[in-house]
Amino acid sequence: MAERLKEIKKQTAIAKLNDVPTSPQKMRLVADIIRGVEVNHALDILHYSKKEASIRMEKLLRSAIANWEAKNEESRKELENGNVFVQTVMVDGGRQLKRIRTAPQGRAARIRKRSNHITIIVAAKKKEEKPSVEEAK
Repeated sequence: MAERLKEIKKQTAIAKLNDVPTSPQKMRLVADIIRGVEVNHALDILHYSKKEASIRMEKLLRSAIANWEAKNEESRKELENGNVFVQTVMVDGGRQLKRIRTAPQGRAARIRKRSNHITIIVAAKKKEEKPSVEEAK
């Protein structure tokens, strides 16, 4: 059991970025585009996206890929062959900076400057083993 968990953890790499000064809603739009996509294709998507959130997401994805390469030095061909994909992308709300802006008739309006936390998990596709002829019987 423990050996299997070690093998699973070796096949995945995690990268986190905290307190990104972009609203979580805007970042989730970018995260939805790359979730489940092969990493090289995801980098292309983020590089040519017009959204500002894609710049930080691309940098974080490159970090996750580097983490995966550091864990799996012997299987770098997997990355070139397109067997590594973005397994999960989580965007959680971070802290909010609360500011005040003047409003009509002497009132004050609150402005919430939102931030978020991003977590990317990159994994290699599992090799499907074909059952032998004897096991099929």
